[in-house]
Amino acid sequence: MAAAGDRYERELKHLLAGDEKTVKAMMKTCDDNEKRGYSMIMDNPFVVIRAAGSLGVDLVALRWDFSFPIEVKSSAEDSLRFTKNYRIMEQAEKMAEDCKRSSLIPIYAFRLKGYRGDPWRVFALPTDNMLKGKVRLVQRTVPPIGTNSNGNLVMKWDDGMKLSKFIEYLGTALTVNIENDASTAL
Repeated sequence: MAAAGDRYERELKHLLAGDEKTVKAMMKTCDDNEKRGYSMIMDNPFVVIRAAGSLGVDLVALRWDFSFPIEVKSSAEDSLRFTKNYRIMEQAEKMAEDCKRSSLIPIYAFRLKGYRGDPWRVFALPTDNMLKGKVRLVQRTVPPIGTNSNGNLVMKWDDGMKLSKFIEYLGTALTVNIENDASTAL
């Protein structure tokens, strides 16, 4: 039997890949705005690859316009403290360093178990790296993972961006921003 985390990795993989059955199942408890966001992924899906073993990321989403590594977390609690597990903090540091070298945005997807509506929230791993191109626009939009008074990472589900809104942003706002940037550059 697969671990619960594997189930949610697969769910996110199928959502981002625009799998009609998974997307429609997700939309059953969503409001109209969330449904609109999720429906957009079926027209412009990603190729999503699950990482084998512990490589620092769970999924890699690839598309003609944007690609990013994703670390998937799930919990029945609405906060995930990275200090509870040294391995999680070490994994975040490695992911941040790898993404810095490649000028990619490190994405965390947090699924709140048992939530009706859009249960997924998206965060960017904080980085001092100024990213380039489209990734820079996303870096300005996706909320960073927060920190506590000791400077340790804390992912609060309520502070994240809905996955449905992230999908909609990648499909509309990001394209408009890129077109505007291109026209002003001419």
